[in-house]
Amino acid sequence: MRQLLQQLARGLVREPGRVRVHEHKTGERTLLELEVAPADRGRVIGRDGRTAQALRVLLGALARRRGEACALEILD
Repeated sequence: MRQLLQQLARGLVREPGRVRVHEHKTGERTLLELEVAPADRGRVIGRDGRTAQALRVLLGALARRRGEACALEILD
């Protein structure tokens, strides 16, 4: 899931080299923290948070398919 998120985020931003994904596992839940350049934060969040929500839906579907739970947090 980490690699998928990293590839998706790199496709959205202007500075793909500054995309970082941190993964934290707690039991059956995985927390993915997405870090991008400050100028690219709006591109990842999208208008009214639609892009961020779409990323969460994709990651959630993949996690459910694997029998896991996943959460996405976009860091400031």
